[in-house]
Amino acid sequence: MAGQHTLGIKVCKRSIILAYKVVIDAGHGGRDPGAVYQGRQEKDDALALALAVGEALENAGVDVVYTRTEDVYDTPYEKAVIANNSGADYFISIHRNATASPGGASGIETLVFSRGGEAERLAENINEELAGLGFTDRGITERPNLVVLRRTQMPAVLIEAGFIDSPEDNEKFDAEFNDIATRIANAFLRTVGSDMGTQERPQENPPLYQVQVGAYRVQQFADQMLAQLQSEGLPAYIEEGDDKYYRVKVGAFENLDNAAQMEQRLRRMGYNTFITTT
Repeated sequence: MAGQHTLGIKVCKRSIILAYKVVIDAGHGGRDPGAVYQGRQEKDDALALALAVGEALENAGVDVVYTRTEDVYDTPYEKAVIANNSGADYFISIHRNATASPGGASGIETLVFSRGGEAERLAENINEELAGLGFTDRGITERPNLVVLRRTQMPAVLIEAGFIDSPEDNEKFDAEFNDIATRIANAFLRTVGSDMGTQERPQENPPLYQVQVGAYRVQQFADQMLAQLQSEGLPAYIEEGDDKYYRVKVGAFENLDNAAQMEQRLRRMGYNTFITTT
């Protein structure tokens, strides 16, 4: 890829953040290169920056989960499932932008499912930090149709870290790579509280409510049910228990009312269900 980057990022604020967990998602990957410009592939830039941001946050004491750490492909839905199953507090997806006419635009932008709440506040902090490096701030955009923003059950943002078809943005991306990673990490730290040492949260994760659709001794039958549920756009997954049963479940909710709404939806679709807890 263009511009190999070294890690070793250090965030400016070194206070330890206890009990915060964030999922860092490198956009695209594997057979999906994302945007491509003069041999440069979005999936490579996204992975390099995701790993650097993650290292910066780990250095600050944040628990980091990655959707990928190498050049592999998972669907956006699978990435959302990874995030939901991790019990993370935030989700940050990293991408590069592109236009139909190369060189026609430049700058950074952050996408959210909808305005309001922690996602917008995180997006504002990210844009402010990156604009401080001289990037044009293209603002915050609502994108409720994006799976990684719609299906994740925690505040989620998608960063467009400059345009991959803008020579100016690429030059800045490469020359100020470490600063970009540090700025994104600091935006997260600002979001969870400026007095980092006092923002400690309970060590135990709250219980999650899951809607179980079936339990199978034979994995093939569980896989068939999983495929059926996912084909209907449902956030389904399989858990294998110590008793060797393959349990097909939908969703993982901190709020029991949300789990009950999902259960009612599934029952209207003809599934037999019940709610379990972690």
